Amino acid sequence: MKEITSQQQRVLDCIQIYLKKTGFPPTRADICKELGFKSPNSAETHLRALEKKGFISIESGASRGISVNDQNNSFGRDEYPVIGLVAAGSPTLAEENIERTINCPKSFFESGFDYFLKVRGLSMKDAGIMEDDLIAVKKTTDVKNGDIVIARLDDEVTVKFFNRKSSNIVELEPANEDFENIVINLESEQLHIEGKSVGLLRRN
Repeated sequence: MKEITSQQQRVLDCIQIYLKKTGFPPTRADICKELGFKSPNSAETHLRALEKKGFISIESGASRGISVNDQNNSFGRDEYPVIGLVAAGSPTLAEENIERTINCPKSFFESGFDYFLKVRGLSMKDAGIMEDDLIAVKKTTDVKNGDIVIARLDDEVTVKFFNRKSSNIVELEPANEDFENIVINLESEQLHIEGKSVGLLRRN
C-alpha cells in the first residue's frame, strides 16, 4: 500500500477507534467532530484519498459505508493508563490511581502524550470538557498562559487554564462562571504542574 499523510493517518485511526468503540464506522460528521474539521468535505477528501491508496473501501449511498481493508495492519497503537481520582499524597501515575488502560493510536493527537486523566466535575465545561471525558496529558512543566494544565495543589489535582500574572502569582482559571479562579502566591504556596492537555476523548 502507498504511504499516507499524517492527516490521512488521523482519519484512518479515527475510523479504527470508532469501529472498536461502537462496532460501526463513523459518518463524515462524526469524523469532523472527532478531528475538528470544519466541513464534511474535508473528511470526504481524506476518505477518498485513503480509498484510492487501498486502505479503506467506501460503499456509495451509505453514510456509514466505510470498511477498513487491512484489519491486521498496525496503525501505531499503544496502551495508555487512565487515571481516575488521584489518591491523596500519591504520584498521579501510581498504581492505585490507574483505573484501566486503553488503546489509542499514537498519531490520534497532534502532540505525543503520556496518559489519560478522567475529568471530574464541570469546572471546564465552557471549554468543551465535560465530566467523565478523558484528557490526553503530556507530562511537562513547560506551559504558557492559555494552556489547559493539570496542576497539583497540596493533595488535590485540578484541570484549569494556566495564567501567570507575575513572577510570584499564578491564577488557575476555570471555564465555568459558577467557579472562581484559584490564585496561588508562589512565595507562600506550592504549585506543581503535572502536565498539559493535548487532546480529549469522549467515550459516549
